[in-house]
Amino acid sequence: MPLHIVHHPDYDAGFAVNHRFPMSKYPLLMEALRVRGLAVQEALSMPEAAPAPWLKLAHAADYVDQVISCSVPEKIEREIGFPVGPRVSLRAQLATGGTVLAARLALRRGIACNTAGGSHHARRAQGAGFCTFNDVAVASLVLLAEGAARNILVVDLDVHQGDGTADILAADPRVFTFSMHGERNYPARKIASDLDVALPDGTGDAAYLERLAAILPELSAHARWDIVFYNAGVDVHAEDRLGRLALSNDGLRARDAMVIGHFRSRGIALCGVIGGGYSTDVAALAARHAILFEAAADYA
Repeated sequence: MPLHIVHHPDYDAGFAVNHRFPMSKYPLLMEALRVRGLAVQEALSMPEAAPAPWLKLAHAADYVDQVISCSVPEKIEREIGFPVGPRVSLRAQLATGGTVLAARLALRRGIACNTAGGSHHARRAQGAGFCTFNDVAVASLVLLAEGAARNILVVDLDVHQGDGTADILAADPRVFTFSMHGERNYPARKIASDLDVALPDGTGDAAYLERLAAILPELSAHARWDIVFYNAGVDVHAEDRLGRLALSNDGLRARDAMVIGHFRSRGIALCGVIGGGYSTDVAALAARHAILFEAAADYA
């Protein structure tokens, strides 16, 4: 069976090529997936924009309204890292709708991936760190509200700590948040996840994979998870502009295969999101993001 992939052309909000956030990685990722034979037409889905009631499950109502109306205060726009105009607002709503759709597909099919998502710095009251809405937190709360899931695990392996996800979901015992990230990286002030593992600068493949392999059995023993949201950020790569860790492409492949194989071998649904990745060589960056889909296709 082909891997179910969720994508929308408006995931690309059309930033300048020299912007720190490499917006063009989204169409280039889809191109990379087509070249690899992973983007099979009958298994491609296009999301609709997440409606305001979904977004308000995770975010303050006034902030949601500001994003939708493109009236976000300049102070918050500075923390996000870009102005929230019509294309950015639509992109945030679509990417969040995409993660909800991918999660529903994963519950039905076992595994599915969104070609965006992992916006884990968006907190309850506002966005931050290139993140407008927290798609994984929204999707988790939508599934819980609908009764589609009762126990949810977030495995966040982006190089930056998942502070926004921790902030939004801290009080909900039905969701367990795990973040393994660079100790000395953004955000400077962390918000505690249910489990945080902070890694020193320069951590490479062997040490990273050894640590992860020890933690996964603990996570699967913690509860009977209905679904895992896997943030497969590639900013752990040695050549990432913002990463400070030292994984290789082979390390990324081993990481993604380890996470996906661990949970799928136990019959647990998995929804993959791409998370962060920063490079001036956007084609190489898109190829790194494609590794998630290659690993997921082995379990489709």
